[in-house]
Amino acid sequence: MPFPDSLDIPQEVSRIAERLEAEGFDTWCVGGAIRDNLLGQRNKDFDLATSARPEDVRRLFKRTIPIGVEHGTVAVLDRHRTPHEITTFRRDVKTDGRHAVVEFGVSIDEDLARRDFTINAIAYHPLRREWRDPFDGEGDIERGVVRAVGDPVQRFREDYLRILRALRFAARFGFAIEGSTWEAARDAADGLHHLSAERVRDEWFKGLETARQPSELVRLWEDVGAIGVWLPEVVERGRGKRERDVANRLGRDPVLITAFLSTDPGASLTRLRCSRAEIDRGERIGRFRGTEPDGDDAVAVRRWLAEVGPAADDVLTTWTAAGGDPRLATAVAGVRSSGAPCSLAQLAIDGNTLREMGLREGPLLGKTLRRLLDEVLEDPGRNTTDYLTARARELASGPGSDGNT
Repeated sequence: MPFPDSLDIPQEVSRIAERLEAEGFDTWCVGGAIRDNLLGQRNKDFDLATSARPEDVRRLFKRTIPIGVEHGTVAVLDRHRTPHEITTFRRDVKTDGRHAVVEFGVSIDEDLARRDFTINAIAYHPLRREWRDPFDGEGDIERGVVRAVGDPVQRFREDYLRILRALRFAARFGFAIEGSTWEAARDAADGLHHLSAERVRDEWFKGLETARQPSELVRLWEDVGAIGVWLPEVVERGRGKRERDVANRLGRDPVLITAFLSTDPGASLTRLRCSRAEIDRGERIGRFRGTEPDGDDAVAVRRWLAEVGPAADDVLTTWTAAGGDPRLATAVAGVRSSGAPCSLAQLAIDGNTLREMGLREGPLLGKTLRRLLDEVLEDPGRNTTDYLTARARELASGPGSDGNT
């Protein structure tokens, strides 16, 4: 697969390169957009690598954002206020497996030599239409291989996150991981303990979102040892072929896939430092999966919807993906289209109505509303102000009440 004569570089990127080159700074297009375009995948998010230092870039362009000056990266805003990342040629001088201390002022070849995989170590000059590929990344793209640049042991020792990146690229493109690169990744897997949860989460989520088959990413994580380090709750469920097949039918929703594959979704998502909303969502999925009612029992379906609340769609999605009776999805759609109440908020009266009737704040008020909802779930026709008001009076004055109406 020979390199094309040229790449379709966005005009704004070319203008930035022209300005830098005019000032004497060697400038190349690098990054994932090069790889993706060679794979026939449209990606116009071209990054630039240059001999210009961050202070030079900020001097030459009026609108910039210092998004990573300590690592040599400045974003230049074009006329449409679209940011383009410009990074100074660099090389690592010290690493701890998580962060690198870099040195500026080196050549494009040295810059490419510090990159993780050969398929990401290809550069294209947007003005001279010249290619630079010192590690045969083009050949590895043609062969469908993820291979470390240089010594794979050193590459992973520099940043253990590269192990997870290798898995993501393999799952995304359907590539194999070259033998020595795979062995080095497995041998270095214990170093994954040292990564921040946020970086691991981002790789896991991005991998599930981009993999051809999410199950393939899960398999790679398990085989390399990453699942045992970061997602031990996934080991048992994620190993089963049936569960992996179901995961492939859950769209590209990383929270849903993680929750489905985990024996304890809340624990998995908490360890990955997910948001409170994502953790709550996962916990609800774990709590209510396996509680699905008979789709032919309308009352049971309404009661189920009332109980599971926001988890209904997620549980129903996994139920359907796992080959559950499709009549449940039909029944849920029917309940929703009918407007039948399935929550306290949908009752014809609320707490204010009960207080106006004389019920004091306290356990009785909430208990009364729940009793009313239970009756409405049995028969949605009861959801009228007149019926619920009358029943509230009966309940408040009946056995067990304090007669405060």
